[in-house]
Amino acid sequence: MTAPHTPAPAAAPRAPVAVTRVDGSPATPGDLAGLALYNYGHFTTLRVERGGVRGLGLHLRRLADDCRTLFGTDPDTATGLTDGVRAALRRLARAHEAPVTVRVTVCAPDTTLDGPGTATPTALLSTRPAPAAQAPPLRLTTATYVRELPEVKHTGLLGTLRLRADVRRRGFDDALLLDHEGHVLEGTTWNICFWDGARLLWPRGRCLPGVTARLLRDAAAGAGVTVGDATVTRAGLGALRGAFATNAAFGVRPVAAVDEVAFAPDPDVAALTATLTARYADVPADLL
Repeated sequence: MTAPHTPAPAAAPRAPVAVTRVDGSPATPGDLAGLALYNYGHFTTLRVERGGVRGLGLHLRRLADDCRTLFGTDPDTATGLTDGVRAALRRLARAHEAPVTVRVTVCAPDTTLDGPGTATPTALLSTRPAPAAQAPPLRLTTATYVRELPEVKHTGLLGTLRLRADVRRRGFDDALLLDHEGHVLEGTTWNICFWDGARLLWPRGRCLPGVTARLLRDAAAGAGVTVGDATVTRAGLGALRGAFATNAAFGVRPVAAVDEVAFAPDPDVAALTATLTARYADVPADLL
């Protein structure tokens, strides 16, 4: 069964995103100029709730590792960036009773076409309301696309956002990315795992090592679910019984179909969905 190729409804107008420095002051045009003009930077997206963040240590480690990769700087010893981010998240936790999704972006204001320069990287924060309810299962279509430097959560989002916009015009919810040999990698801004009837499997390949995926693997194993890694191909999707998208904003989201392959609901998949959703919800937040 193929997804209907009907135009997606127009999105409602959205309010401008407020961007702040880690000290809480509004970001200035100078703070944003290098990022806006050259799009050189990296980020992590996390959910602040219950006074903490699931996988906070993993998010901070991502910021540190990616800062070394893109800027050649250790943020812990040279800039104090990690401590500043933790303090900023603590203020956000106090200011918001409801859960919020926070993006922490690291960039260098003096970036030019010659590169990021020698200035100390700075961290900028933006927030948006966190999804309040479980979204419906995703209807996906595949696209051959390997992100540049996929192990880094960098700000080069043109390719994936263009794909998302294109497939939504065609009636799908999002795109599932394949390499040039037809191997499944990841979603546009999320990871994916599959259920083969006995194991929960993450695709092998060059993709972003997601924090939520890591937490879900551990939570699933703790619930007695067998987890592992496997080569998953576009041609082999029909042999699988279920699929789940994962990221920090929505947690765990079932997949209804990929192209013509529909994951029909059955009692085992429904039970697994409930287990994964509940176990991920029970992952304790690291207090700020």
